[in-house]
Amino acid sequence: MKRGFASLVTLVVTALSMVALAAKVGEPAPNFTATDSNGKVHSLSSYRGKFVVLEWHNQGCPYTQKHYNSGNMERLQKEWTQKGVIWLTVISSAPGTQGYVTAEQENDYMRRMNAAPTAALLDATGDLGHLYGAKTTPQMFIINPDGVLIYDGAIDDKPTTDEADIATSRNYVSLALSEAMAGKPVSAPTSRPYGCSVKYAH
Repeated sequence: MKRGFASLVTLVVTALSMVALAAKVGEPAPNFTATDSNGKVHSLSSYRGKFVVLEWHNQGCPYTQKHYNSGNMERLQKEWTQKGVIWLTVISSAPGTQGYVTAEQENDYMRRMNAAPTAALLDATGDLGHLYGAKTTPQMFIINPDGVLIYDGAIDDKPTTDEADIATSRNYVSLALSEAMAGKPVSAPTSRPYGCSVKYAH
């Protein structure tokens, strides 16, 4: 009984710590180091001076498929990386769960989908996902050149799996980047993320 209670207390304390540490809009984005699908190590601090987009991803999620099968996510990746934005796709699915991929599987997927992020970060431990408090796939975060988190939330305002909804949606990512690059405050700095839950190991 005591052992069970102690385990429960540990879980609660860990959960509270993750909430406390999770990134918050308007504050410096937590630095991280993660390895991509080509074995290259990326750290947020190395991209100081640039806008950075973090896109949480799960190939098996219908909400993610909505944006990839339609070509919407790939269009966004190409549009903004051509403007100097660093776009990092993040995969936090644990081994044995939906969305988990090896480096080879992810590279094959990106080729097939004609995806164009700067890199795809493999986060099977979930450390990066927990650091940012990522809840769904897709979920989007934007960090400005000063290293401050300026957006956290959904990709757009149509929380469905219907590709037809993309054409009439308000894309929060493009809105935030356009405003920030023009020196304006982000009019919608947060929104409720939608999609599949991130398949963490714990």
